[in-house]
Amino acid sequence: MHRLASFDVSRQFITRRGKVTAQVTFGFLCAAAMIGLRSLFDIWAPISGPFALTYPTVLLATLYGHWRAGVVALVTTFAWAWYFVLPGVKSFYFVDPTDPPRVILNFLSVAIVLVFAEAFRRAARSTMDEIREAADRRLTLLADLEHRTKNNFALVASMLEIQKRRLPQVELHGPLDDAVGRVRTFADAYSALAMEQNDNHDVAMKPYLEQMLLRLEGAALPPHVCLFREIDEAKMSREDAVAIGLYLNEAVSNACKYAFPHGRSGTIAVFFHVRDGSWRLTVEDDGAGEEAVALAGGGLGSKLLMAFAQQAGATHSAGPVLNGFRSEMRMIAEELA
Repeated sequence: MHRLASFDVSRQFITRRGKVTAQVTFGFLCAAAMIGLRSLFDIWAPISGPFALTYPTVLLATLYGHWRAGVVALVTTFAWAWYFVLPGVKSFYFVDPTDPPRVILNFLSVAIVLVFAEAFRRAARSTMDEIREAADRRLTLLADLEHRTKNNFALVASMLEIQKRRLPQVELHGPLDDAVGRVRTFADAYSALAMEQNDNHDVAMKPYLEQMLLRLEGAALPPHVCLFREIDEAKMSREDAVAIGLYLNEAVSNACKYAFPHGRSGTIAVFFHVRDGSWRLTVEDDGAGEEAVALAGGGLGSKLLMAFAQQAGATHSAGPVLNGFRSEMRMIAEELA
């Protein structure tokens, strides 16, 4: 319906001559369609309502072909109906003395339809242009906000790094390193989101998550650990995409940090599956399992994972499995009801 409302036969032409030609041609085509339909109708009811089909023909020609198409359709269909349908047939003479005022009244009525159709078309086009411009401005502001947010995260991380260098207590360096890593995680999430930004409010999840995993592989993944991924094609809201990206980054970073101590080799597997409106994100490793839980200590990382899941309207679960550790958040469609 939106495409039909914004249809314009001359939009694809650049020059004025091309636009005018397209509009005039469209007017003739509308008139030809009306004449064909009227000729079929005359088989059952000749001479009745000679100008009845002129009204919708002029209306459609004007709405989609501008006033020029409307004028062409009006003149062509009106002259044809007057000559071939109105008695006497195949003549511009009037058989009934009341026909002249009827013809004039019909012509003026169709002309009024043309004028109002053109006014409506221009108003609708102007409104759509304003809406499009407002949407473009909002997208620009949103992109600028995301860029500033990413820069602010990077600035905070740099300040924490400087503060760490100034602290003589080595035991405080570890917590500050964790804080720096998490701030950079937020920056990476917004950076990857900006790369997937488009005209829509939804985010394509497969390239978005793939980009984040590539960043993690290059920055955090130990050389003796492999990263496997299986990501479904899906589109989600920007808010949910940010939360899922942050959860993924935190879960994979935790696995890199705790699951493979002392140079242990292994695999981290990432699954993002979407089925019938429900989705599930799973990060699973074949690392130390219970030992990794003891190393992590169930601190800030677990709370962040739970917070990210809540932000996406999902549930969070995490714990050791038979051959490692699994973090998972899922959203079941029934939970939306």
